[in-house]
Amino acid sequence: MTDSLYDQVYACGCIRFGEFRLRSGLLSPFYVDLRVLISCPATLRALAAELVQVIQPLPHDRIAALPYAGLPIGVAASLAAEIPLIYPRKEAKAYGTGQQIEGEFNAGERVVVVDDVITDGGTKIEAIRPLEAAGLVVKDVVVLLDREQGGDRVLARNGYTLHSVMRLTPTLEALVRLGRITPEQRDAALAFVAANQFA
Repeated sequence: MTDSLYDQVYACGCIRFGEFRLRSGLLSPFYVDLRVLISCPATLRALAAELVQVIQPLPHDRIAALPYAGLPIGVAASLAAEIPLIYPRKEAKAYGTGQQIEGEFNAGERVVVVDDVITDGGTKIEAIRPLEAAGLVVKDVVVLLDREQGGDRVLARNGYTLHSVMRLTPTLEALVRLGRITPEQRDAALAFVAANQFA
């Protein structure tokens, strides 16, 4: 990752600083929102290229993007590398084919799971279950940003390996270097992460 790309990520509003209520109820001094990348196509394209570099050395037949935030990221990576894409639905269709997984695949194929960010890893494991139930082999999870709160350890205990394009600490260091945030903002974010570890 270049400082220029970190700068683009910040300029798109993917990482914001202030006071944010998280789904857990905790108040965080920063917020990661990679969903906004759909409104920053040049940055999405650049991050997809970085993602492809992480995916290509891994054994894979397809990418499995997780809805909803992971879908545009997975599509961008699929187009960039011409790797076939599938995705597990959040709920099976109650009409038509009733499929739980969209896209073509064969049992026994190896898929790399793609998503935007990882915190505790729980939602990744839930999303992997229907893929494995359909006979697909999942060993690797690739995210754009690892919040460094223990998601990698949770995945490892369940037999999966986490790979990331960005990790929180180097990202914050880059934003300080670029003058986007203050050292105090960086320190507050790192202190929050250290105090709220999973696994």
